[in-house]
Amino acid sequence: MKATDKKQVDQRYSFEAPLHHAKVPAGLQVFPAQGSVLDLNTHLVHHPEATFLVRACGESMIERGIYDGDILIVDRAIIPVEGDVVIASLDGELTVKTLEIKGDRTYLVAANKKFLPLEITPFIQFQIWGVVVHVIHAL
Repeated sequence: MKATDKKQVDQRYSFEAPLHHAKVPAGLQVFPAQGSVLDLNTHLVHHPEATFLVRACGESMIERGIYDGDILIVDRAIIPVEGDVVIASLDGELTVKTLEIKGDRTYLVAANKKFLPLEITPFIQFQIWGVVVHVIHAL
């Protein structure tokens, strides 16, 4: 693929929208866009070569604002730390949970009191696929 071909492919997935410079408090009139453009790719994706999208399902992360059907933007270039929301593989099954580390123990914790934390033991095949950096959902 030539460099010009790559640019054409990238543009197919590009989304730009007008951006008004003023912040708008909820409940006030909406101002028309004035000259600026916000490229959502550059705003939401910091490491394009290491970023992927995945759709959430279930209700285990609702207290972190992740709902069934939401699209998660996941960055594999970020080193996960305690407190990050991560996409992890547990015995080959993907899940989205909060990473917690207590001493020498690692847990994946749901953001819904209906679900118990899961301790990662040597008997579980465990791999973190990436850190969730943004959530996209409809209102």
